[in-house]
Amino acid sequence: MKENNTIKLFQNKKIRVEWDSEKEEWLFSIVDIIGVLTESPNPRNYWKVLKFRLQKENSQLVTNCNQLKLKSSDGKYYKTDVANTEQILRIIQSIPSPKAEPFKLWLARVGKERIDETIDPELTIDRALRTYQRKGYSKEWINQRLQSIQVRKELTNEWEERGVKRGFEFGILTDEITKAWSDLTTRKYKELKGLTKENLRDNMSTIEIVLNMLAEASTTEISKEVKPKNFDENKKVAKLGGNVAGNARKEIEKTTKKSIITNRKTLQ
Repeated sequence: MKENNTIKLFQNKKIRVEWDSEKEEWLFSIVDIIGVLTESPNPRNYWKVLKFRLQKENSQLVTNCNQLKLKSSDGKYYKTDVANTEQILRIIQSIPSPKAEPFKLWLARVGKERIDETIDPELTIDRALRTYQRKGYSKEWINQRLQSIQVRKELTNEWEERGVKRGFEFGILTDEITKAWSDLTTRKYKELKGLTKENLRDNMSTIEIVLNMLAEASTTEISKEVKPKNFDENKKVAKLGGNVAGNARKEIEKTTKKSIITNRKTLQ
């Protein structure tokens, strides 16, 4: 894991965090979070008691927590319990504190929204539209991005039809497509744009999104015709689909004499 220690401020209090580049997630010091939300004079002891209570509830949270050496106020490094965003939100639910209440209300609201979206999937698109508008994306870009979501959904449906498993296998095939059209792995592409947890597609220009859509749409159509029977055959199809967009990219770059793949983020 590549270390990336930093300090984040919450209500003028320090929370130690570290970026896990392998899992692409932030890890937060649990005692720092507890200290902010409870204002306990001894957050370590508070966490010790809370851990015991969570274990009695058969929560897997305590088992899944990691330890990292984080810098303490005395300048030395000590092993400290850390948790990712999901785990931190679970811990907050178990903290009886006025400062934790807004987080609990937010989690309840988000849970209700997701249940509503399960009943009416169109609400998911509406939420995405509002989110992109609030962030400052242009209408033209938003239209392309929402279309790309639909193209991606059609591709993942096709992969599931061919027996490809969500998660790790989806990631490998996505990487094959990305490498074929951009000459970069997904990770290298994100590094080029200086991204960590942010979504790569959310930081693509309109032309980058269009080429990525072409790559995924081509992969879907080729898969429907070829009907790959195993994972290796799906990888070959993914590369073929990506090559379609890769050839288009090279033609555009040859004509415009400039690179389509840049380190520029969309909102820049």
